[in-house]
This record gives sequence, C-alpha cells and structure tokens, in this order.
Amino acid sequence: MSHKLNILVSPLAIEEIIGDGNKDITSLTADSRAIRPGAMFVALRGVNIDSHRFIPQAVESGATAVVCEEFPERFESAVTYIKVSNSAVALGYLASQWYDNPSSRLRLVGVTGTNGKTTCATLLYELVRLLGYKAGLISTVCNKIENRTVEADHTTPDPMTLNRLLSEMVEAGCEYAFMEVSSHSAAQHRIAGLHFTGAVFTNLTRDHLDYHKTVDAYLAAKKSFFDNLPRTAFALVNDDDRNGRVMVQNTRARVYGYSLRGEADFRGKVIENRLDGMLMSFNGREVETMFTGRFNAANLTAVFGAANLLGLDSEAIPVAISRLVPVAGRFQTFRSPRGFTAIVDYAHTPDALVNVLDTINDTICGTGAVITVTGAGGNRDKGKRPIMAAEAAKRSSRLILTSDNPRDEDPEKIIDDMKAGLDRESLARTIAITDRREAIKTACMLAMPGDVVLIAGKGHENYQEIKGVKHHFDDREELINLFK
Repeated sequence: MSHKLNILVSPLAIEEIIGDGNKDITSLTADSRAIRPGAMFVALRGVNIDSHRFIPQAVESGATAVVCEEFPERFESAVTYIKVSNSAVALGYLASQWYDNPSSRLRLVGVTGTNGKTTCATLLYELVRLLGYKAGLISTVCNKIENRTVEADHTTPDPMTLNRLLSEMVEAGCEYAFMEVSSHSAAQHRIAGLHFTGAVFTNLTRDHLDYHKTVDAYLAAKKSFFDNLPRTAFALVNDDDRNGRVMVQNTRARVYGYSLRGEADFRGKVIENRLDGMLMSFNGREVETMFTGRFNAANLTAVFGAANLLGLDSEAIPVAISRLVPVAGRFQTFRSPRGFTAIVDYAHTPDALVNVLDTINDTICGTGAVITVTGAGGNRDKGKRPIMAAEAAKRSSRLILTSDNPRDEDPEKIIDDMKAGLDRESLARTIAITDRREAIKTACMLAMPGDVVLIAGKGHENYQEIKGVKHHFDDREELINLFK
C-alpha cells in the first residue's frame, strides 16, 4: 500500500513544507524503530520522550518524509519536511487518510466517562447485532470485528491501530462501531480525524490523576471529545451527574440527556432490584433485565437513549435490552455450593466501589454479611488508595486488602497506603493478605450462607503485573476452582 504525499497530508493544517510533495509514501509510523525505506515519520512530543530527536535516525533508516512541530537543524535534500502545530493531531488525520477514512463509512459512537464505558459500548454493540446489524467494538476488554475477537492492549488504541480496526470493520460489512474513549486518548489526540455519529457521557469521578494531575484537567480531557463533535452528531449525557451538562457547554452536536432521577429525553426507572436482575422501565415501558444495581440501570438507560438516537426500531430496542447479558468482570455473579454469592467486578476507583457495594447492600437489605476483597494498582494515583479503603470498610462487614497489579511498587506499601484511610473500628474488621489468591480463598472461607463476597478491582483482567512481568491470574477462575 502506498499513498501520494500531497494527498496524504491534504487534511492537515500545514504551517510550512520543504521538499517534494508529489512522492510516494510506502508506510506511516510514529515509531522511529519501525522505519522502512519510503516511510513517513511523525515526530511526537510524548509524556516522557520527545521523538523529534529521533528525526535523524528515522531519515538514516529510510524515511522520505517527516511530519514535525519543529524542523531539525539539518535538512536532507531527498526528504520532505512538513511542519504542523500539533503532530499528535496530525497523526490522527494521517492515519484516517491512510485507511481511506473508515470512520466516515461507519456509524461510530464513542462512550466516555469514569465508569460504565466498557458496559455501555459493549451493550450497544450486542444490541445492534441482536437487531440484525453487523457491528464492531473497541473496548478495554476486547475488540470485535463482527464476531471476530481481536485482543485489546489499551482502552483506545494508537491512531494507526484504531483506523486499521475501523477499516477491517468496513471490509467485514459492519454498519455500526462502538468504542470507549478514554481521557488519555482524548488528551493525546488519538481520536483526532475520526468522524463520530454520536457520543455518550456516563459520569465523572476521581481517576487517572497520576496522568492528568487534577480533576479539572481530567474533566477537560473528556470534554474535549464533545467540543470536537460535528453538528451532525448527537451528544447524550447523564443528567444525574453534575458534570453532564458541563461536557456539552461548547459542543456543536445535538444534545440529549438521560436520567434515573428526573425528567429527561430518556428516563430510566428501577421497579424491582435483585442480585440476578432488575425490572426496569424506559420512558414508561417495563423491561425485565439481567443486570443489577443503579449504576447498571444508568448504563442501560444510556444504551436505550443511544439506540433511539441512532434511529433503531423503537419497539425492538426494549426487547433487545431484555436479552442483553452483563459484560465479563462487571458485576459478574457466582453462586457457591455453600450458599453464599461471590461477585467479581472491575471497580478500581472510590466511586465505582461505592456504587457496587451500595448495590449489594441495597439488594440484600442486611440479610447477610458483605466481605470485600480489594486493592489498588501500583504506579498509579496514590491519593485514591486511602479513600477506596475507607469507602469499602464503611460498606462491608469484613475488608480484606490485597494486591491488585502492584507493578513496580512494593504491594505491602500499597496496602499500608490504603490502611491510612481506616479508623480504629474499621481496622479491627480489616485483614491484610498480600497474596491475592490467599485473600480470595480467605474471603470464601469466612463467608456463610446468605453472605456476599465482592472481589473488586480486576474484573475481566486475567493477569497480575508484578515488577514489569504479567503473571496469569483471573479472579473468576480462582472462584470456580474454589467452588469445585
């Protein structure tokens, strides 16, 4: 595959160009190590590395075009240099152009928010397929091209991978595509150049402050997604979250709201809640669902709203919602032969833990004990650790603090950080067990008939990352083996 340089760069806001604009470009990359003769190299200013310093190396390896924010000191006559104000934005547009703008040939919906992104994006993908359409999915758990699974490494892939996936969806005959849009991807312009049919905002609470530093910066990253939507798109926001309307203050898109609490374009209501499902109503129509808890009720209402805004059959949407099943590792329920219930959930922020534990307590109404196993990731926002422990202790009969991807940190130090949020009474009900397998086993040994064991933090993940090495570990497998 090759492209004429002048056509490839046509969507860019070019500040200056030096060299031949009519040459053939045989590959496009932002990785100087992946340069082949005839390549275009895009020099990015990353968080830790400014790849402008690799321009000479890229040229030496055969790059015949360079996109950069700052020209190098020395020019090579055989190389075309293109100067732009933001090369990360340029890469997004270049990647889209390279794959013939696949997002413009799909009905692409992005879902952003602290919690609920994976659930909403996945359920929308499942819903349109239940209604007979071909669709693709880009999510934390996995990527789907119709019914083919492609492993996911990041919530939102890099622009080249992202556009390649979208292109494969077009080739597979997909009409719809649904993707999670993380705050990192918005801040790093990984979604630049994509054409969105719609966007959904779920909620915003503290997360990723190791990267964004402040909640305001985190909010601004997510808001930028809505700021850049076209007039033709819809923006669906959670009216029960105080940040919902902030997200769309500057958008050109058509704005709609969904709510469990008040009047909105799309109104959801929980009529009956159980550990194995909920009876809900959507805009007055009752639907039996396989989901539990207000946070899932909010997710389903967002799905209901987005499906309607996509123009899908309004009569068929509630029927399809009744057939949807929970996403792997999201409030996934396991019944022990000994009569207690175990729940695996991805909750890894204070707010997510509160939502899951409130759901459990509201559902069992004090008829059993709640035993929570949780930890906090290493090399991430340390400020949330004591908050998570405090919120979990407040809502649990027993709390077991354990490892959750300690990465390069000492897992016992992470647990100590969490313990700092506990008062004397909470500490008396808390056990620290560094080995996650032993922590899960202990929780199940403590549980009596009618109790609920919550294993939080990893959800769908099937590994533990320790000292840079990923070791196989799956909370769900651990439970199944214990129950045998």
